[in-house]
Amino acid sequence: MSKSQVLEVAGRKVTITNPDKLVFPAGGHTKLDLVRYYLAVADGALRGIEGRPMILKRFVKGIEQEAFFQKRAPGNRPDWVEVAELHYASGRSAEEAVVRDAAGLAWAINLGCVDLNPHPVLAEDLDHPDELRIDLDPVPGVEWKQILDVALVAREVLEDHGLTAWPKTSGSRGFHIYARIEPHWTFRDVRLAAETVAREVENRAPDLATSKWWKEERQGVFVDFNQNAKDRTVASAYSVRPTSDARVSTPLRWDEVPGCRPEAFTLSTVLERYAELGDPWEDIGTAHGSLEPLLDLARRLGPAEKPPKGTGRRQQTMPLVEIARAKTREEALEGLERWKARHSTVVGHLHPADILVDGMRGRSSVWYRIRVNLQHVPEAQRPPQEPLEVDYDPWANAPWAQERDSR
Repeated sequence: MSKSQVLEVAGRKVTITNPDKLVFPAGGHTKLDLVRYYLAVADGALRGIEGRPMILKRFVKGIEQEAFFQKRAPGNRPDWVEVAELHYASGRSAEEAVVRDAAGLAWAINLGCVDLNPHPVLAEDLDHPDELRIDLDPVPGVEWKQILDVALVAREVLEDHGLTAWPKTSGSRGFHIYARIEPHWTFRDVRLAAETVAREVENRAPDLATSKWWKEERQGVFVDFNQNAKDRTVASAYSVRPTSDARVSTPLRWDEVPGCRPEAFTLSTVLERYAELGDPWEDIGTAHGSLEPLLDLARRLGPAEKPPKGTGRRQQTMPLVEIARAKTREEALEGLERWKARHSTVVGHLHPADILVDGMRGRSSVWYRIRVNLQHVPEAQRPPQEPLEVDYDPWANAPWAQERDSR
């Protein structure tokens, strides 16, 4: 394995370390292949990230291991990689990388990034997003066609309220729709506008979509509006996702949406598609709209319904039991299988959507929680809450947790 290779990109020299390292073993794609992919689609990829602070989601041990999220740009970065300082609700701040050109793109991929995760703001104005992002997230058991049907309804809602909707596959189970907006509104306003889109999609297609916040109450496709919260990022256009077949979050034309299939868009096929068709989102930068029509609808709809609260933690509306909290998805699922083996009479009553697998953002990586909704199990047969099959504490080594435990 060669140790490094220097590329000339955008008038700069970018060193690619371990270029022959296999990133996608099933397809034989190396780190250098991944860099070359991003350089081939650079114009399209940069439309999604150029000038935006970006979390570095680094797969340093390969795509089969959990990535870690690096908010702070490395101190030894090239002097041509800019940073922007973001402030978070926790009171902390981080100087995050800002990519401006294809050289910066290659630099980020060399660090072990596979997909790109920019914030919806430009470095010049960190308080006012210029993108509204809708993430369609299906509950288990939902067919792909239903997701696309909901996407078409979401398009109608956005366009009925003066915004241009831009569709793309997520490269995972769901679907993304973006709308560029004038950077005049706060994160709170943008999230409210996105929540209003979700509520209106549910109003128009109640059998297909949901805007319910609590996962155990959802049926169909969740129109996820919380991706517009200040600390959230979404895999951007042309991002390769960490799947075995190297799927790509691919921009589409709306006439392609009804017949599209997510598995059709991979690192190899998108290279061919881009060379032949170019970027369907080429004009996205010319279509900034106003949020006022959606905010006006929010006022007319009134506050969203809130779930009932108990005296302390939220009062559960469904009979949930928690099964595992684990560092990895595999460990969490192994715990679930042990629970199922002990409660085999219960398993036959469960629906696919009753198994709730949550990827939870920790300090610098994702950890996994599994709960089971017993709503379809006869009450007399419902097992009680038991000690967790896996009991991982993602905050055990946090400085504030150590200080707490020493008191």
